[in-house]
Amino acid sequence: MNKMLGNLSLNSLTSNLTEKKRKQLCGLLGNVELTLLYKASVHGYDASAFHQRCDRQGPTLLVAYNLSGYIFGGYTSVDYAQSGQHIIDEKAFLFNVQGGALCIKVNTGCNARLDDARAPNFGQQLYFCYNNQPVVYHQGQNVYCGYGGKVNPFNFNPATLYGNDSQLNECEVYKVEQKKDPQISVKMKPWRNVQWTEKRRDELMKMIRNYKPLTTSVSRVRILMIGPVGAGKSSFFNSINSIFMGRITSKAMSGSAGTSLTTQFRTYPVKDGREGKPLPFVLCDTMGLEEQSGAGLDIDDISIILKGHVPDRYKFNPTTPFQPDEQKASRPASLQEKIHCVVYVIDATKISLMSSKLEEKLTAIRKKVNTLGIAQIVLMTKVDEACPLVEEDLQSLYVSSYIKTKVQEVSSRLGVPVSCVLPVKNYSQELELELNCDVLLLTAIQQMLNFADDYLDDVGPVEDKPK
Repeated sequence: MNKMLGNLSLNSLTSNLTEKKRKQLCGLLGNVELTLLYKASVHGYDASAFHQRCDRQGPTLLVAYNLSGYIFGGYTSVDYAQSGQHIIDEKAFLFNVQGGALCIKVNTGCNARLDDARAPNFGQQLYFCYNNQPVVYHQGQNVYCGYGGKVNPFNFNPATLYGNDSQLNECEVYKVEQKKDPQISVKMKPWRNVQWTEKRRDELMKMIRNYKPLTTSVSRVRILMIGPVGAGKSSFFNSINSIFMGRITSKAMSGSAGTSLTTQFRTYPVKDGREGKPLPFVLCDTMGLEEQSGAGLDIDDISIILKGHVPDRYKFNPTTPFQPDEQKASRPASLQEKIHCVVYVIDATKISLMSSKLEEKLTAIRKKVNTLGIAQIVLMTKVDEACPLVEEDLQSLYVSSYIKTKVQEVSSRLGVPVSCVLPVKNYSQELELELNCDVLLLTAIQQMLNFADDYLDDVGPVEDKPK
């Protein structure tokens, strides 16, 4: 078993989870360990048996299995205690691990569950082992919300979540505990060396300011950001822009919506301060990738973008690939207009949840990029959310064995060398700049410029190179 993704302590019980499903569930929860507390087929489907084994155990994960083969359930970070209280739990979610992984978070301000002596429920919408029977019950009507009025705490479709099959053949509950890295000493050698100092940050900023593309016909390197919805493409631009502006900025639209907030092809130059000159690179943002056909960025559009034929602010249409102007398309774009480095932006907390369809899309994109010989890098975002050790101290990033396994997993799934996977933390909720974030983000930009030079060295005319 993959120890980094959570071990199952079975306590003489046998889990119904396969290794693949266990990995998917651990991917939703981060670096955790799961301990099987309750198994309905062994302990009984009645509420008293559930509470006897699951009360006051901290965060728990309920996994149900129905006769149609669906594996679904819910997570709560708050103890079961039969308190009779409505529980606010912003970390609660419902899930389904049928094929890929579906995660439905509780709506803000809503009660995640009622903590009573009966069988477990989520939002008083979905009841497991209802009336002490092997069934799941969906209460369709709206329930009371903490903000007032009646709403659905969880927005889900029973047909999607569990195939409308209410008959259960098993229900399991796991204790969820954060898995800690082995004891880390100050003498432990990091698996990558980083200087977390103001001097290093200043050096990186100076190198980026003074950078000149290897080919004189290119004034600014063009870096294309590609990634799934919500991975942090737009946030990365905002973060880089913030560093050089000296304050937190939010020029590019970013957030956590289920569909892409970026609907246009945007080219974002970065200025060296409010009145400063543009820096020698442009970050190009695209619509987010989605696994469904006819949704998100079309793969054919990417090929046109790479070749330099898509104008700034072009609005994407997922159902219709971009049709370049015939006159412009008849001539090759200049080297200045083309993309010089491609960056895949991947959320560290969702690597194990990446569906086969999304992985296939990324593989198809990589093939197109490879045929053009364009340099490629993977930016692994949200490392603080993936590992509690890193959340506590960003300087622990390169001594975290869990983050190292995530880097290796990204490398394996996307087919890129480990050295091309760069973990970063974007600015998201901060109000002030932080040294450690700056060092990681600036290091990533420096690597992108180096990789762009490799591409320009390969394709740029020899006579255009500076003497």
